[in-house]
Amino acid sequence: MAGTLVAVLGGSGFVGSAVSARLAALDARVRVVARDPGVPPFPAEVVAADLTEPGAVAAAVAGADVVLPLVLFTGGGTWRVADGGAADAARVNVGIVAEAVDAARGTVVFAGSTSQVGPGAPERIDGTETDHPGSEYDRQKCAAERLVLDAGGCSLRLPTVFGPSTGSPDRGVVTAMARRALAGEPLTVWGAGDVERDLVFVEDVAEAFAAAVAHADGLAGRAWLVGSGAGIAVRALFELVAATVAELTGRPAVPVRSVPPPPYATASDFRSLVADPAGLTLATGWRARVPLADAVSRTVAHLIQSSVDDLRPDTPNPG
Repeated sequence: MAGTLVAVLGGSGFVGSAVSARLAALDARVRVVARDPGVPPFPAEVVAADLTEPGAVAAAVAGADVVLPLVLFTGGGTWRVADGGAADAARVNVGIVAEAVDAARGTVVFAGSTSQVGPGAPERIDGTETDHPGSEYDRQKCAAERLVLDAGGCSLRLPTVFGPSTGSPDRGVVTAMARRALAGEPLTVWGAGDVERDLVFVEDVAEAFAAAVAHADGLAGRAWLVGSGAGIAVRALFELVAATVAELTGRPAVPVRSVPPPPYATASDFRSLVADPAGLTLATGWRARVPLADAVSRTVAHLIQSSVDDLRPDTPNPG
């Protein structure tokens, strides 16, 4: 790992910033590439670039031993590709990956999604299932992943990722519910809330990418599942978030209420999905190590501290 030049496309994003920080801690030479990368709190070569511009991707990956295309565009502020935005999303989600594959001299490690398997998959998957993507987001993930695998790279299929962010904010469900609870608002769950989700703390995901970089040759040509191997019902997750906020603030826990699903809900929203990461564990030794309760507590604590920091004046008040 030491001395390996890793180009992280989207390196200032939620996952990208965590991955970049972990690689830097392992003495990799990290190149953070983003439209507005800022100044990362770790040693890095920083490249400000619009990767949709001609030649920008080739310049960004030049000389890199490993390329991590962690860019994502949905147009809707969530993981869902916005209605009417498929072409714009594909330009980033597939087009940039294609250019990276063509230009890279080294290995490409892609960030896929466990949801690529589609809504007809078993509730617990191990990576041997055939993909039948049911959304535009998943179809684009599959298309980009195939380019990477055909070129000898590998893919890590991620479940729900959450946690504190040093880059772009985490827009996922755990952070969204924590913000609501901190604001004293009830948490709403669609229907009974008995659908199970697999959640992995962002630091564990960063470790997974570090393991993939270190074992790239052994992972080549395949997609590998990242997961905890254990699901939690959405209602139970929201209750955990509410209880954690109550514990850390000293206020009563906000209620968790059932509401009808919105019109944009898809079939995948009503199916449990838990990923068995045994293959990746066997190949690299990686496993999710941060317990869910600890991860939620750290996420909420970070949100509380961030709100305090936002209110703190830049200079002392002389009055």
